[in-house]
Amino acid sequence: MRIERIFLILIAFISFFCKTYGQDITLFQQFNGRYDFTFIGKSMNTEENNNTTNIVTTTSSSTNLNLNTENTIEKAYLYWSGSGDGDFEVKLNETTITSERQFSFSRDFDDFTLSYFSAFADITNLIQTIGNGTYTLSELDISPFEEIHRVRRRTNFAGWAILIIYKNDNLPINQINVYDGLEALSVDFVGEIDTITINLNSLNVLDDVGSKIGFLAWEGDSLLDIDESLKINGDVLSNSQNPPTNAFNSTNSFSGENNLFNMDLDVYDIQNNIQIGDTEAIIEMTTGRDFVMINTIVTKLNNQSPDATISIDNIQKECNSRVIVVDYTIYNLNCTNFLPSGTPIAIYINNEFFEYLETTLPIPIDGQFSEQVTLVIPADFPNSFELKFVVDDLGTGTGIVNELIEDNNSFTTTFDFFVPIEFNPLQDILGCNEGLTQGTFDFSTYEELVKTNPNHTVQFFESQEDAMLQINEILTTTNYVANTTPKEIFVRINDDFCFTTTSFFLKTRNCPPTVYNYISANNDTVNDTFFIDGLRDVFLDFKIEIYNRWGKLVWTGNQNTEEWNGYVKDGFSIKKAPDGTYFYLIFLNDIDYPEPLKGYLYINQ
Repeated sequence: MRIERIFLILIAFISFFCKTYGQDITLFQQFNGRYDFTFIGKSMNTEENNNTTNIVTTTSSSTNLNLNTENTIEKAYLYWSGSGDGDFEVKLNETTITSERQFSFSRDFDDFTLSYFSAFADITNLIQTIGNGTYTLSELDISPFEEIHRVRRRTNFAGWAILIIYKNDNLPINQINVYDGLEALSVDFVGEIDTITINLNSLNVLDDVGSKIGFLAWEGDSLLDIDESLKINGDVLSNSQNPPTNAFNSTNSFSGENNLFNMDLDVYDIQNNIQIGDTEAIIEMTTGRDFVMINTIVTKLNNQSPDATISIDNIQKECNSRVIVVDYTIYNLNCTNFLPSGTPIAIYINNEFFEYLETTLPIPIDGQFSEQVTLVIPADFPNSFELKFVVDDLGTGTGIVNELIEDNNSFTTTFDFFVPIEFNPLQDILGCNEGLTQGTFDFSTYEELVKTNPNHTVQFFESQEDAMLQINEILTTTNYVANTTPKEIFVRINDDFCFTTTSFFLKTRNCPPTVYNYISANNDTVNDTFFIDGLRDVFLDFKIEIYNRWGKLVWTGNQNTEEWNGYVKDGFSIKKAPDGTYFYLIFLNDIDYPEPLKGYLYINQ
């Protein structure tokens, strides 16, 4: 057992300014399907505290659970309550239970503040394991506060209850709403009437047949029935155990017990108190004497509606592409009807409508349907953005399907395209024309020059397509022969996730030719002709003139003639040129070489 006074300072502070303090009854949990509910519980009081001057509260009590074997426990919530600042650790069938949520209420009586508490724990696993049988709650101790409550107002009490939501395939489709908090009614003087109003929202009444409402209330006395009433939507609630003027009279409408002593577990048929289409109900309670605290209200409404939700499961992206493929799933879970085909789906990027889809098949109760959509993101959209899918949305924020819950239809995620890889620009490479614009190049240093990150890898290709597909890589970068120029070389820079491409050009220029100025025309295949390296197929319009030592022109040649073999035409005959020194002029007819090349040529026959 653990006594905690976690609310004492707050309650004392608020009570200095206010008469009462508590927590509003609000929606805690909703269940949709073939569900119903029941309460079991027991007071720790041995008799009503208003009818005796004795200490009546113990620390343990027991009751039984007898569910039909066809009923399957879906959820089980334990509530316990008492006078004072709170005992938030108890035992249920010797299992220690620690409070997960806590409520408090304080009230000024005769210029003295009295405090009350309630605690909550989800005990679903425990109840599912034990099942039917006897349940004993123990070590709920309010003894440090009982005497002051007994003396001041006789509001010394303690008790516990288990709310059980169960499923049965033979039940109609219902919506179960669980509301909790801690609100109270009390009066200071005879003749005074206190009233509280509780608004139950999030209802969806499609059929009122079989509707009911249940209450967990603390500290009601069967003998204090002055001006006491309980209404829903203006109509008084009553049943065989709870007369219209004494709703909180220590009874259990579920079991028929009438000796709960300062606690109530009551259920009412409300088929005639609500209307189809209602989304809320108004609970009104009054008292002229009794002090009553409402802890939990549960509604059961016959309801057949879908509940569409959506998830973005995966986004596929590629390097250097604005196309993404999105895998998504439409769900119809915790619902009471199928989701029709043609349900709209709106896609938003940075909260701006982008594209519209529809479901293609009806989705059954507790079903789901996965689909894929390809989106082309325009270049003017940022590389990082918020992607949102909303089911049952026409792209205007409104839908066409009446759902159980209307505010759970969207799924949002952040998407990032691959970050572009930075690289250094590469300059074109200029080489010598080896003939018909062919050239040989060394660009091996470009592998390191292009990188901005040493962990990047670099590859070279002859086409953009090869670079994208990563095929036909250029492996010889130190001695690459370009058959024609200019030749574009494509560079692929890779990181661990993506790649980018750039390129540079291989270009050639006409380099000065090399003249081998010696002829030995003796047919030994060595120096038999006047050979000029880098001339033919480079300077296509060249002209050669060779003169003897006296200045006489002895031979001319161009692209269309063979190399000079040391023979000259003398009239109508051809004979060897005499040994000696000759003078040559080579007209390249190239803009880079406006002056002829000239020099001496030696012949040794």
